[in-house]
Amino acid sequence: MAQAVQKLVSKVPGMINATVAYSKPRLATFWYYARVELVPPSPAEIPKAIQEATNLVKGLQAGRLGQTTVREAVRNGLVATEVLMWFYIGECIGKGGIVGYDV
Repeated sequence: MAQAVQKLVSKVPGMINATVAYSKPRLATFWYYARVELVPPSPAEIPKAIQEATNLVKGLQAGRLGQTTVREAVRNGLVATEVLMWFYIGECIGKGGIVGYDV
């Protein structure tokens, strides 16, 4: 038993080095994109977003929903799904678990 534990302990540094070597390029790629994609909007981008939302509402009221291409519809659906998933993740973090609220 002691020999098995010694053998396992002797392999741990090699496993840690392999894990670090495997993770470094992937983490570098993640941080590269995170700096661009996960930043809050700048003050210059907020009026543009409001204008786009206004145009979307006007388009829905005018009945232009049927004129969207399949590509645009899929893209809009994916964006809406992403927003909902971040909302649900925030809810789970806020309440401290996946299962219901303590009422």
